[in-house]
Amino acid sequence: METEALQGASLMFIISGLVCGGLVGLILQRGRFCMNSAFRDTIFIKEYNLFQAYLIALIIMLIGGNAMADMGMIHLKAQTFFPMANILGGYVFGLGMVMAGGCGSGIIYRVGEGQLASIMAVFGFLFGIGATTNGIFKPFYNFLRSFKMAGAEGAPYTLYGLIGDTPMIKWAVIAVFCAACFAFVLTGKPFSFGKQKGFFWSVAGALIGIMGLVTFWASEYWGSPGFARGMNFTTPAGETMFTFLTGDARSMFFPMFDLAGFKVTWGEFFYIGVPVGAFISAKILKEFKWKIPPAQEMLTVLGGSFLMGFGASCAGGCNVGQALTGFTTLSIGSIVATIAIILGNWTMVYFKFIKPMADME
Repeated sequence: METEALQGASLMFIISGLVCGGLVGLILQRGRFCMNSAFRDTIFIKEYNLFQAYLIALIIMLIGGNAMADMGMIHLKAQTFFPMANILGGYVFGLGMVMAGGCGSGIIYRVGEGQLASIMAVFGFLFGIGATTNGIFKPFYNFLRSFKMAGAEGAPYTLYGLIGDTPMIKWAVIAVFCAACFAFVLTGKPFSFGKQKGFFWSVAGALIGIMGLVTFWASEYWGSPGFARGMNFTTPAGETMFTFLTGDARSMFFPMFDLAGFKVTWGEFFYIGVPVGAFISAKILKEFKWKIPPAQEMLTVLGGSFLMGFGASCAGGCNVGQALTGFTTLSIGSIVATIAIILGNWTMVYFKFIKPMADME
């Protein structure tokens, strides 16, 4: 596609992406919402509130996103099921995010807090994405994604589609799943708001879910006509890196627009907006401070974030792109990738934290 053939980027194309990203960054920072911590804490310290916050966001996006799609406000597209890529990629991503100290969204919002380790993690994440989708690991990436499973006429597998591809069955599956999740959320007393500096965990989860719906609509309306790309971090991270390095986002899935001769996507402005919003929140809460970790930790973070980039690329998304946005479509690929991410997280938590503590006793 030649640059001259691209539609020009409008002012609202840019502003909507930055505002959506900024609001998400502010919520992540103020709610201390990181899905690495959410998954890790369930087995490490038996603390479930952050995981319950994730479930609140997922419930809102499942119900709201599918309602918006049924009303024709947005168009959701389920990902194809790539068994080997979803499982291996998700598992490796889960391992890496424990080493990096944050998930795909966690590392970028903490850049806005002045954490040098997170800045290093973002570079490692970008490097892993580039090496996998366009570099030395691309043959392996292509090999993993050469194994795919689809339903009739190539339609992606969905959780409800395994039973019957009708609206009634879809909403029955959503109702049962959300009811089970909400029952578990209630055990954490989500309405017992306590006094604290930032957002209470349930408020943070609800706001992330609402922003998931907003980004579905905004991304389709201004950035991707006919397809709501929504809230994700892996693809926009890669697009941003390639734009800075080559002037071309090299987007494989989403429309690119011309901005002063650069090929850009809506997701790039969303991604850039996240640390900006987190910075504003951190400054307001007086939590911004440049933090320089030890050299050994920096190396661990760099290695872990590289694994995250590799894993997320293969899996088709990170913790947000698959466990929230992808899960909203009830794609089997997204659900399998989410489970693999959690299992990878738990594996590394065991070897990095639980086993060393047990050996000391």
